[in-house]
Amino acid sequence: MPESHAILLPLPLAGCYDYLGEGILPGDFVVVPLGGRETLGVVWGPGTGEVPEAKLKPVIGRLDVPALPEISRRFIDRVAAYTLAPPGQVLRMAMSVSAALEPPRLVSAWRAARDAGNGKQTPARKRVLALLAEGPARTTMDLAREAGIGPGAVKAMAAAGLLEAVALPRPSPFARPDGGRAGPALSTAQRKVADGLLAKLAEPGVTLIDGVTGAGKTEVYFEAVAGALRAGRQVLVLLPEIALTAQWLERFERRFGARPAEWHSDLTATDRRTAWRAIAAGEARVVVGARSALFLPYPDLGLIVVDEEHDGAYKQEDGVCYQARDMAVLRGHLAGIPVLLVSATPSLETLHNVATGRYAAVHLPDRHAGAAMPSISAIDLRRDRPARQRWLSPVLVTALEETLASQEQALLFLNRRGYAPLTLCRACGHRLNCPNCTAWLVEHRLAGRLQCHHCGYQTALPSRCPQCGQGGSFAPCGPGVERLAEEAAGLFPAARIVSLTSDTMGGPRAAAEMFDRIARHEVDLLIGTQIVAKGHHFPMLTLVGVVDADLGLAGGDLRATERTYQLLNQVAGRAGRAERPGRVLLQTYDPGHPVMKALVAGDREGLMAQELAEREAAGMPPFGRLAALILSSHDGERLDRYARELARLAPAGSGVSVLGPAPAPMAILRGRHRRRFLIKCRRDIAPQPLLREWLAKVKLPGLVRLQIDIDPYSFL
Repeated sequence: MPESHAILLPLPLAGCYDYLGEGILPGDFVVVPLGGRETLGVVWGPGTGEVPEAKLKPVIGRLDVPALPEISRRFIDRVAAYTLAPPGQVLRMAMSVSAALEPPRLVSAWRAARDAGNGKQTPARKRVLALLAEGPARTTMDLAREAGIGPGAVKAMAAAGLLEAVALPRPSPFARPDGGRAGPALSTAQRKVADGLLAKLAEPGVTLIDGVTGAGKTEVYFEAVAGALRAGRQVLVLLPEIALTAQWLERFERRFGARPAEWHSDLTATDRRTAWRAIAAGEARVVVGARSALFLPYPDLGLIVVDEEHDGAYKQEDGVCYQARDMAVLRGHLAGIPVLLVSATPSLETLHNVATGRYAAVHLPDRHAGAAMPSISAIDLRRDRPARQRWLSPVLVTALEETLASQEQALLFLNRRGYAPLTLCRACGHRLNCPNCTAWLVEHRLAGRLQCHHCGYQTALPSRCPQCGQGGSFAPCGPGVERLAEEAAGLFPAARIVSLTSDTMGGPRAAAEMFDRIARHEVDLLIGTQIVAKGHHFPMLTLVGVVDADLGLAGGDLRATERTYQLLNQVAGRAGRAERPGRVLLQTYDPGHPVMKALVAGDREGLMAQELAEREAAGMPPFGRLAALILSSHDGERLDRYARELARLAPAGSGVSVLGPAPAPMAILRGRHRRRFLIKCRRDIAPQPLLREWLAKVKLPGLVRLQIDIDPYSFL
């Protein structure tokens, strides 16, 4: 007899809907009616009982795919509760490839017909029949290759009734990485850390692998990956950026003899479908991916590694707002499995959790194979000024000349894409702005366009100023990497110069080819943004020049000091990673800033201690909790009315304060006006119940969108 089941749909709805169904269990993927259409869903449990069974619609059918594991369902519920996102919106991330739920296509193959051996045959046909008599059915291409004939001859045999078609399941798309395969020789310090990690594989908990750049942290956690594989468990490795996977994948394949399954936005739809099914079936034993890989349906996950755990790319800021590092810790806790956080510059939150005993930590204080840490010094731009309309100081130019003359490589780092961040009219001062956002248009001279880096709007540089009508009056202001490359080419015409940004990478394959070229010393001078700052090993790169070390310190960002130190420390770590010593030059207008002083002195602990003390005094994370409400609408007046009504009913009390509403720094984004609230709570007060109660008091107008961001990282 049909029973009532709660079905969660991958839609931003308040909760589950009840349906009637027979022979279905929690976790099953099903097709159900919704309005006048059919949609997919997952059986979440017994019916809620909110609707009489007589009024319930029946489940249309169950899909023949592995059920969503119970641990995945618990994880989805917990993420939804923490982020205040609808559970169905979180479920959508776990079943983002709907085509993967369709039956897999079978492989067509051939076997000999029952009476195929009767009568006279050509030698070629005899070879085909002999092959099929000795072994299993084969595909057209396999038969043609093994018998030494053309595919047309195989099809002719089928047409003559000599072969019968059969359907074979597709083979597993991923070879199994070998956890028993010997890895590279580890140093004494690395082996001690690796053995400690192996001993913890059967225990839940979080461990920080804290090691300087070039210490061999990846090879150390590969030992833990090998241990999990030997125990028959699946492994997830999170990386913050697609560009980091190129060299990482090569190292993994050398270590384990096979490539892992990949999961990131650059995959084709077919690749995503294949990976999803292999992961759900337990065939993909190791998965490397971006933050969304955390929500895939692993049936037997035994280890999670979060590499570059401090990286801001782990924070998702649209749709469901979550911090993948923190959700990885939650996923590990729910499953009772270890989680490894890896970084040369750990986040303040992680350092605080280590200091308070919530996380364990292991340390790799020295570079591998005896390589020395680079020397770091600051160039005071108030004294050593670049020439007019130039961005490289005389000290840095001299260092570049010396490096190139020594047949070594150099890196110039500037975390700003394009040619110039601002274009203005010399005649009237008009600045070219995005029509959809409160943002300047960035000139990309190589592509011949102006572009908004927030909404993607593009246009050609106008011939006349739209404000005053003056022709030929536009001037680029400030440098981007394209302008820096132009300056470097003028200074070093014989040097082989390459610019690397997210605009020019073209995906993981192109990145791998470029990084191979750099490693083979086919490039002399590399100019790039943060995409080159971490995870790469170039043996001949001995000089790093940071063109604008002060760039990340402006704007009043809560994490500006922490982020700037992390980024500059990471890019400095590209220098001198082999036997040749490295040096790093930081161009700055404020060499006395705590970040610059810490980098030059190598005093990470002092800087982080100072930053933690300031956060504690202000009650900011990790000593307090933040949540943001971002309201947006095309109708600015309606938006302000709703914001004022919310402000009137804002929660109050000891340990809780609400700031706003205020126009967001990015006051207009993609044509929508934006207002922000910031909720600040004591560490012992959870903001989620306060927000639920507060938002329930005021009905959200139809033309206004509300986004909730627990633990916000961006304040734009």
